[in-house]
Amino acid sequence: MTRVALLGGSFNPPHVGHLMAALYVRATRAVDAVWLVPAFNHPFGKDLASFDDRVAMCELMAQDCGPWLQVSRAESQVQGEGRTIELLEWLLPRHPDTRFEFVIGSDILADLPKWKAWDRIVGLVDVVVLHRAGYPSSEAGEPPVAEISSTEIRERLAAGQRPDTLVSRRVLDFIEARGLRWATTPG
Repeated sequence: MTRVALLGGSFNPPHVGHLMAALYVRATRAVDAVWLVPAFNHPFGKDLASFDDRVAMCELMAQDCGPWLQVSRAESQVQGEGRTIELLEWLLPRHPDTRFEFVIGSDILADLPKWKAWDRIVGLVDVVVLHRAGYPSSEAGEPPVAEISSTEIRERLAAGQRPDTLVSRRVLDFIEARGLRWATTPG
């Protein structure tokens, strides 16, 4: 049986914190692969760069890691509201020989009551909680993952700063080549 950790997110843009989380999961969990799963529709209404651009940036970031780090376009095929339960109910029958783990950061634990069918999610997959810096939790592993936020990166980009210590050079080159711009509001 193949074991895959799903690391979902808006990846708006993907940054080295996401990369470090993937590396940490790969190093500490018995998984064969980590799939980055960009959200197609964000259930809480975040303003996102195009799905194709976010997938391309994730693919560029994954190039530095090897075949164990993959990018899934599954969210674009689910045709739902962007809910995790919809993704899992779509993935599981298509991958019957795969055991999935779902990776979340401790920063979203407070939001779980807003998630659709969280009780079903934990019944379908093992949930791995990573300790996100600034959000301690007894459910999260140690050590804290890097304190990096996509919001901060978007703000720096909007101010004309190149956040080259927070985003892979391949992703930054893509952002510049495509002329990607984000609003400076949180999301």
